[in-house]
Amino acid sequence: MTDAVGRYTFIQKLLHWLIALAVIGALGAGALLEYLDNGAFKNQLYALHKANGIAILGLMLLRIAARVVFGAPALPIEVPSWQRTAAGASHFMLYALILLMPIVGWAATSAYPAPIPFFGLIDIPPLIGADRDLSKQLFAVHGVMAKVIFAIVVIHIGAALHHGLSRKDGVLRRMWF
Repeated sequence: MTDAVGRYTFIQKLLHWLIALAVIGALGAGALLEYLDNGAFKNQLYALHKANGIAILGLMLLRIAARVVFGAPALPIEVPSWQRTAAGASHFMLYALILLMPIVGWAATSAYPAPIPFFGLIDIPPLIGADRDLSKQLFAVHGVMAKVIFAIVVIHIGAALHHGLSRKDGVLRRMWF
């Protein structure tokens, strides 16, 4: 149920761009946390990173529901089959990783154990019990996932710009307001 010009619905576009900004913020904050000395600023940034991760998880669940309800517009017929395959695979990987990454972070933080404040409103309950060794492993997985998501996002942006600026085939306009 996309509109007649082959675009995503307003809610799909809104969720896409909110998640895009939140993921970029989470990746940036996560990278910065590795270089900061312990202290109040690092603690505040880490709390924001955790809350942002929980928000991303909720937004991704909504995005998946919107995709099920509204579907996705077909790609223009001129798009080669290899690009269709690559687009499908990259979207699936992004959806899966962006959905799983906050869950892994939640589990890692729970196993540490550390609180997970949600923007000062509530504390998110632990997902699993305390286990520092497991926490270390889960944080390592979380870090690898961040690098993979970053790489796929860079490819995604490059492909979108290629379609929007070079090919001008309408692919970018499907998700643009």
